Amino acid sequence: MPLYRLDPRFPELFPNPLRVNGEGPACFGGDLSPDRLFNAYRIGFFPWFAEGEPILWWHPDPRFVLFPENLRVSKSMRPYFNQQKYRVTYDTCFRRVMEECRSLHRPGQWGSWITDELIAGYGALHDLGIAHSVEVYEEDELVGGLYGLALGKVFFGESMFFKRPNASKFGFISLVRRLESKGYRMIDCQQETGHLRSLGGQAIPRIEFIDHLEGIDGEESERGKWH
Repeated sequence: MPLYRLDPRFPELFPNPLRVNGEGPACFGGDLSPDRLFNAYRIGFFPWFAEGEPILWWHPDPRFVLFPENLRVSKSMRPYFNQQKYRVTYDTCFRRVMEECRSLHRPGQWGSWITDELIAGYGALHDLGIAHSVEVYEEDELVGGLYGLALGKVFFGESMFFKRPNASKFGFISLVRRLESKGYRMIDCQQETGHLRSLGGQAIPRIEFIDHLEGIDGEESERGKWH
């Protein structure tokens, strides 16, 4: 399939998601302005590229997602909640969470895809009340967290980090429970990991994923700072 080039003059224009590569980059170019990021996510594209590379946009097929009602909490995780091992907050230090995600070493990965451009772009979306962070504290120390975007009743997860055992899982489970209570239909996890599958994630065909996105423009978005 062709690799489409985005026109920097038109942040609303992306190729048809059903006609792009589902196994590698779908298109490239453009910018990371709030308008472009917003228009990308609402139809399922997301940026992922290394420092020094052109901006690459992806739309995987299949897509890994989690439906909130399918969340699985393992027996080993239950004591963390029963004993209130950690404390969770929302939107208290968005950019710091992104920086922590960037600094986390992941085996087999050289460098990080969380560039200064991405931090600026998502930071702008956070200022607009579209991007949100989850912070996990042990007493007063930030020990885990994650961030993503909320559009309509779909949450698009981006990255997470941890400094204590199961801190990122604790934050993710807390987020899923919160989203379910607010009527969210789906969490986009982008790519499959064993960690996310153990929590109830599943791979679905891209065409099915796109069907789930069709209603978000008409749904009330939970904009602003979360509590």
